[in-house]
Amino acid sequence: MTADWEVKVPELGTSVFVIPGQFVKNREDRVVVLNTVASSVIEECRGKHKDYVFCYRGHGVETMHNNGWQSARSRAARKYQEELGEPAPEGFRNVRVHDLKHTFGRRLRAAGVPMETRKVLLGHTTGDITSHYSAPELAELIEAASRVCRDHSGKTPALTLIKAKAVR
Repeated sequence: MTADWEVKVPELGTSVFVIPGQFVKNREDRVVVLNTVASSVIEECRGKHKDYVFCYRGHGVETMHNNGWQSARSRAARKYQEELGEPAPEGFRNVRVHDLKHTFGRRLRAAGVPMETRKVLLGHTTGDITSHYSAPELAELIEAASRVCRDHSGKTPALTLIKAKAVR
């Protein structure tokens, strides 16, 4: 993600990122809003590289499927073991970027975010030709994305996943 994709939204005192269609699966420009957690991560990274939002060892991160991502997963698994005294679950150790998108979608649903808003936040094609958003529409998207953040208790919304056993 490059710094020049950032678009300031002064009416809301924030910014969004517009990812050009050439870098998006469906080839359409994608608006990415930032909740408070994402915004704080961006601020922490700001200025570390002249062109890219994220960098690793001084170089801009162009893709997520690289050594930096693999190293981050390994460090997170080690930290998990250090803090909890047991190995990280296999799924944790091998988490994929797409798994994070699924988790975000599930948390949006658990937080009561309407389907139409979830589709926009997840970048799913809605069939709607609207690709420009007004400040109130962006505010709604930001508020919805913020519902998955920790509340004042420090807890994230709980998810319970139920899987059916395979029938033999």
